[in-house]
Amino acid sequence: MSSMVTAPASLGLSWFARPAARAWTCPPAPGDVASFHRTLPGYAPTPLVELPSPAAELGAARLFVKDESSRLGLPAFKILGASWGVHRALCDHYGLPPGPLPGGLRGRLREFDGPPVRLVTATDGNHGRAVAAMARLLGLTADVFVPSGVHPAAVAAIKEEGAGVTEVPAPYDEAVRVAADTAASDPSALLVQDTAWPGYERVPQWIVDGYSTLFTEIDEQLVAAGADPAGLVAVPVGVGSLAQAAVTHYRSGRSAPTVLCVESDAAPCVLASLHHDRPLTIETGTTTMAGLNCATPSSLAWPVLRSGVDAAVAVTDADAARAGSDLAALGVSAGPCGAASLAGARAALTLHRRSSVAPEHAGTIVLLSTEGSAANPA
Repeated sequence: MSSMVTAPASLGLSWFARPAARAWTCPPAPGDVASFHRTLPGYAPTPLVELPSPAAELGAARLFVKDESSRLGLPAFKILGASWGVHRALCDHYGLPPGPLPGGLRGRLREFDGPPVRLVTATDGNHGRAVAAMARLLGLTADVFVPSGVHPAAVAAIKEEGAGVTEVPAPYDEAVRVAADTAASDPSALLVQDTAWPGYERVPQWIVDGYSTLFTEIDEQLVAAGADPAGLVAVPVGVGSLAQAAVTHYRSGRSAPTVLCVESDAAPCVLASLHHDRPLTIETGTTTMAGLNCATPSSLAWPVLRSGVDAAVAVTDADAARAGSDLAALGVSAGPCGAASLAGARAALTLHRRSSVAPEHAGTIVLLSTEGSAANPA
């Protein structure tokens, strides 16, 4: 179990660097994930948008934003993990082969007798909507548990996907506990959660594997743009699953950029854990970056982040708002979580921190804008 500490922001901790992590290596993600995503209706790579003015500001030759404001019909990247996680979980449940299925999964599910599976999850916005969308695509029902602080528009969007929504008047970690208890009490329920804890790690790992498509696309798009491989990749962080996918990708290939974790200063659970060299549960505050308002790192992500993340930073709501406004002026729609990557890169590349990141950052910077402005309005 993780121990509770006060929020690191109150202790003045806003930065972590361990450049030696850049030398750590790990096996790559499974190779069949991208081929699965290509079978989904409406699949196309999301744009990698080059922005010269932030590049000049941050001292880089080129800067790109991976714009996830429209991914498979949803305004955030989460559907990549939710689709693969739901697919793998259902295949496992019914004893089907895990790859793309002839005729599609929905058709195969009709072959089985008994009550259909009900998908259950907790969310601070985008993951729950993605699970609900997959349930609708497969003809299943979904129940989504939402903690306090999630914007009403995000809650309404989950309901519009056809899911049942239960609002939990407590932080994210408690909503996850309620969802897990609910699923455990119903034999027809299948928990599809994007954070892990001891004893629940297979589905979260499949979700992390699903995010690998995003990084495969970035590699191909940088080559097409004639750019050098990424020297710094800024990743917004909640429980750390997307950052886990980033570390897995960039520590299993030929390039070794700085992987920069960016968190809200109201909920920097990964930053605190890196400082203390052990996973911690922190006391969170209120933030417009709802998708990052998480108190505990995923137990699955933590070992990977501890070994492979070489920089982490906490940013304020004001930092994220400024970054979002600047991105909007440059034609990129970014919600507070998505804009956090630019805010974090700005904080990381100030004069007294620049020496901690890979020298290659001066060539190419990639910012992950994980959600559009419609996903979690500020």
